[in-house]
Amino acid sequence: MSQEPEPAEDDLRRALSEALAAVDPTLAGRLEHDPDSYLDLIDLTSRSAAEISQLLHLAVTSARQAGVSWERIGQRLGMSRQAAQQRFGRVIDSIDVHDAGDKRRLFPLTAFNEMDALDEAGRTGWHSIDYGMYFHDVIQSDEQWEHRRVAAFGSSRHSLESDGWHRIGTMWFPWAYYARPTGKPIEPAKPPSGPKL
Repeated sequence: MSQEPEPAEDDLRRALSEALAAVDPTLAGRLEHDPDSYLDLIDLTSRSAAEISQLLHLAVTSARQAGVSWERIGQRLGMSRQAAQQRFGRVIDSIDVHDAGDKRRLFPLTAFNEMDALDEAGRTGWHSIDYGMYFHDVIQSDEQWEHRRVAAFGSSRHSLESDGWHRIGTMWFPWAYYARPTGKPIEPAKPPSGPKL
């Protein structure tokens, strides 16, 4: 006798099914009469599983960036600390730095201090152009910049883009980062404390 799925699992399964249906709206209808459409379903589900796996890696990386221990991550995933670290532990602990003119790396940053660091840098004309685990790469311009961090899975991303915000790089699950110039002159200050790149 099989157990009934938990309500949360059922909701998640429904949401994932709806997301798959949105990627290929013709698939459900084709399943009624086209045997090859099942191969399309396999392909779509396989690509989704790979994407979910990548999102899990990014979620673990974000948890580490937020200071969550490997012990707690392992507990949440139903595995030991060592197994979690072995599976997901490709954390950037050191970053190669090379000369690149007026480009700097703000490092080390966490999910809890990065926005303050970007706000401070933005007032003096520095803005993020790339980011990763524990860092933001910034370049300088002749005006102030503002930065935003929003949930990668939220709808606010679309309204930001329509309001002139520029997405920085690709999304770093669970976050998407945006920057835009303010038109205000920069405040005099020393450059960000990160090394030159």
